[in-house]
Amino acid sequence: MSDSERQLDPAALGDHIDRLYRAAWGLCGSREEAEDLVQETFARVLRKPRLLRSEDDLGYLLRVLRNTFISQRRMAARRPRTFPLPDDVDLIADPTAASPEAAIETAQLFEAIAALPDHFRDALVAIDIAGLSYREAGRALGVREATITTRLHRARQRLAGQVDREASDPTGG
Repeated sequence: MSDSERQLDPAALGDHIDRLYRAAWGLCGSREEAEDLVQETFARVLRKPRLLRSEDDLGYLLRVLRNTFISQRRMAARRPRTFPLPDDVDLIADPTAASPEAAIETAQLFEAIAALPDHFRDALVAIDIAGLSYREAGRALGVREATITTRLHRARQRLAGQVDREASDPTGG
């Protein structure tokens, strides 16, 4: 450490929390997100000792806060976004469906597929939904072609059983 460098004092971080919080709130537009951002900033700063070249702790912390904010936004932009469907299923329109009932049945089918165990679901999605050949699916999933065949058969059996149970119990119970 040179004469012009000094270590950031972790005990002094609390002195800056109000200003960091206000800055975070300005960046995020939400109090809750601002609290999370300040916490993540402190977590990053405290992970390892920080050497500062000036006496400006707040300036350094604001740069870390801004960089943390930008990193979080970039990560969020890369994640797929999901939005809840409306509770009123009459509003759901599937232009490819022959009727509203078909759209509801399709949604129920995809829910049943999602509920399958991972290895069965992966095989079913690869073959029946993505349209891969058995060989391509085996390569994509890292298993033998015969394993794909077995998993696909069992996945279809479970799916058919689930659909039959739902059809025989229209109350969904």
